[in-house]
Amino acid sequence: MYQALYRKYRPTIFSDVVGQEHITNTLTGSLMAGKTSHAYLFTGTRGTGKTTCAKILARAVCCENPQNGEPCGECEACKTVLDGNTTDISEIDAASNNGVNDIRDLKEQVSFLPTSLKYRVYIIDEVHMLSTAAFNALLKTLEEPPAHVVFILATTEVHKLPATILSRCQRFDFKRLEPETIVKRINYIAEKEGFSITDAAAMMIASLADGGMRDALSILDQCSAASQNIDETVIRDVCGIAGNENIFSLVKAINAGDTATAIKTVDTLYRNSVDMKKLIFELISCYRNLMIIKTVKSVRELIVCSEAEFIELSAMAESYTLSNIIDALTALQEMAEALSTSASRSDVELVIVKLCSPELASTVTSLKAKVERLEKTVAALSQGKVVSVSAPARQEQSVPKATAQNDEIPLPEAPPVDASAPASAPKGNPTVSGGDPVPVSKWPEILETLKLSCPLMAGVLADSKAYIGNGRLLIDSQLDQFKDLINSDAKYRDYIRKAAEQVLGVSYNLGPYKPPVNRASQATVDPLAEFAKSLNQN
Repeated sequence: MYQALYRKYRPTIFSDVVGQEHITNTLTGSLMAGKTSHAYLFTGTRGTGKTTCAKILARAVCCENPQNGEPCGECEACKTVLDGNTTDISEIDAASNNGVNDIRDLKEQVSFLPTSLKYRVYIIDEVHMLSTAAFNALLKTLEEPPAHVVFILATTEVHKLPATILSRCQRFDFKRLEPETIVKRINYIAEKEGFSITDAAAMMIASLADGGMRDALSILDQCSAASQNIDETVIRDVCGIAGNENIFSLVKAINAGDTATAIKTVDTLYRNSVDMKKLIFELISCYRNLMIIKTVKSVRELIVCSEAEFIELSAMAESYTLSNIIDALTALQEMAEALSTSASRSDVELVIVKLCSPELASTVTSLKAKVERLEKTVAALSQGKVVSVSAPARQEQSVPKATAQNDEIPLPEAPPVDASAPASAPKGNPTVSGGDPVPVSKWPEILETLKLSCPLMAGVLADSKAYIGNGRLLIDSQLDQFKDLINSDAKYRDYIRKAAEQVLGVSYNLGPYKPPVNRASQATVDPLAEFAKSLNQN
């Protein structure tokens, strides 16, 4: 019968245990000195060697001829324990035997002498699952057990154990294994088993294992069944993950505010059966790495990835501000916490759209994005530049200097407009020919009407303004999403026209608003000062 790799390569002596030398050295030292405790507590995350060390310790205390604190593996006691042919070593799963009656049965067994070994050893796994009554029943026995009994308790959640239990045990804390340690073990096993694995693939497994050797070997087992030549593609297919290549592409699209590319990337991953909840956690991991790079000087040892991926991460971090990274990380973590056991594609798409256009969210992040947009706009005007600020990393574009008093500041390409003009204009919003456009006082009412027919467009235009000029409805919006929607489908223009006609009583054709700028006066006025003055007046 086939044996799983994590069982086949489970260490049988302390010196074979990797990454936990601070524990194995202490245990072997105490056994060599004859200082065997009556109760041990092994705590740490899953797959770090707690149960393995518990079994080795059980054999070591019963070994007839221990070698430097290690079980010899040759005596009758060692062979009996390895074969599982003894009742003196008992493994109890507290997750399924957690009642007070189970502990009362254990207390009755403790009084009996061992049948063939020096000690009766009880290994209680997941001990934190015991009920309060069961802990109380165990307490007295754990405090003063018979001389022939040794307890070894193991848990992943030590904080759930009563202080009365903790104070009666020798505690050993198992650490998460370093990625390099896991990679070395993976390569060793791959060589023994006769299959190949690339360095990048081994590092990917170490990252997915999150410090647990058992998880790493389980993934390796799955991948070796799929292919004898394991690379990153094999791991992505087997584990249902996006992988750093796709995650980097997605993060770059988010940083550029390219919603369309980001959504298409999510769709491709969804069609390739990538788990959507895993995708969110992969994004969290990527933004965490970007945050570490932005805040810590020597970061290489803090990030688990290949050297090429680290170089790419460092380059990506240069295009981000720390504020943008923290906002994205917060949004992703909030989404992850809100999800139960799985995530739908729409859940991921929702958070992606919010990350691409943070000003659309009704949160503090939204307000920060809007303030940043105002600050960039004012700074651009003062320097004779125009800037698109719908995304955090948008780059400035130089524009030509004005040559006449009434020159206009050029804006990004405007949405298409209709050729014909309306026959008449409504009262209160007159069409001014040859003069400055007149603000539409009922624009908020138009947006409220627009919400009923097209909530998406109404949301995009939430912070916009509108004017009547030259017989057209001129819309002033700084968002690229508005231009994309207008250009992508004529129905969005129709929605706006119909909403305006319903409120104003006249059907207007649409056009872009281009504010006239007097360069001579602009040179003597500080835009930031004027902006602050207007805020004080309000």
